[in-house]
Amino acid sequence: MTKVKKRKILLLPGDGIGPEVVSEVKKIINWFNKNKSLDFKFEEELIGGASIDANKIPITDEVFYKSLESDAVILGACGGPKWDNLEFQKKPERALLKLRKELKLFANLRPAICFKQLVDSSTLKPEIVSGLDIMIVRELTGGIYFGEPRGIEPIENNQRKGINTHTYTTNEIHRIAKVAFDLAKKRKNKVTSCEKSNVMEAGVLWREEVQIIKDKDYKTVELNHMLADNCAMQLLRNPKQFDVILADNLFGDMLSDEAAMLTGSLGLLPSASLGAKDKNGKIRSLYEPVHGSAPDIAGKNMANPIATILSLSMALRYSLDLDKEADQLEAAVQKVLDDGLRTKDIISKGKKEVTTTDMGDAIISKLK
Repeated sequence: MTKVKKRKILLLPGDGIGPEVVSEVKKIINWFNKNKSLDFKFEEELIGGASIDANKIPITDEVFYKSLESDAVILGACGGPKWDNLEFQKKPERALLKLRKELKLFANLRPAICFKQLVDSSTLKPEIVSGLDIMIVRELTGGIYFGEPRGIEPIENNQRKGINTHTYTTNEIHRIAKVAFDLAKKRKNKVTSCEKSNVMEAGVLWREEVQIIKDKDYKTVELNHMLADNCAMQLLRNPKQFDVILADNLFGDMLSDEAAMLTGSLGLLPSASLGAKDKNGKIRSLYEPVHGSAPDIAGKNMANPIATILSLSMALRYSLDLDKEADQLEAAVQKVLDDGLRTKDIISKGKKEVTTTDMGDAIISKLK
């Protein structure tokens, strides 16, 4: 077989269960290299708490520049109680924020899909979540997480004041709205845009500018505006009314976590953070599971690697132009679930509990 050009993947296992779940991704990458002549070149580097322990900072310049040169970056997890007492700017999670900001990863895509084999794992009734397939598009580099001024400062009477600033510009809103509308055109052609225009001027701007983009460039896509707190309620009451949910950084963070739990386990859900295409059509990207570092089960070979494996699938699809291989990997995951294999987080009566490595090996065995 003729080898295709080398594609660079940077693996950042990070903290907690991150190294364990990323290890399963490495096995799958090696399988594709061996069996599909996909000549992936991958490197593994430190980030987060692991980088703090080794280098005294959450991410080194060397690792950051490697992320710039990579076709895709796959992250395990950042953070843990070991580093909770560090100064805010030195915490492990600052590495993730730096990557998002400096790589200009403004669009976060978080699918919330209820696998048919795991309907009973959801805390909601099966008829509410069966067939659920939502895509949440979250703006990732603006809003209150990045706005200035920010900080904590002393005020009179020995009090202190915390300051965060929530701002958005027209361009920031337009570019994330286009991502949502483009995704909707490939799905059910429906976008629900969420904000708090009833109490926030930034929400008023968000609503107006999303509507402008719809009226100008996406006349055939259905657009509904919804207050973010109402959306949170509707996700529990009738989640299947949604197709693509568009939200700012703060509300998107909350709504995507809520939607994730509709599916039964955070251990199943991937995410993609994407930037704009450069002049060569390349998209800078970061892929990671929705779950955190789960330090309570780290090192016990109990973690569910499916979310990280599906993050690789998203990388194949969105950054590496390998839709066929992404489909194969997703089908392999479905077949393993059909066989009744479950990690501890999704185990149910009559199913077989397996380890992290067992799950990875089983998924590889279903690849063809």
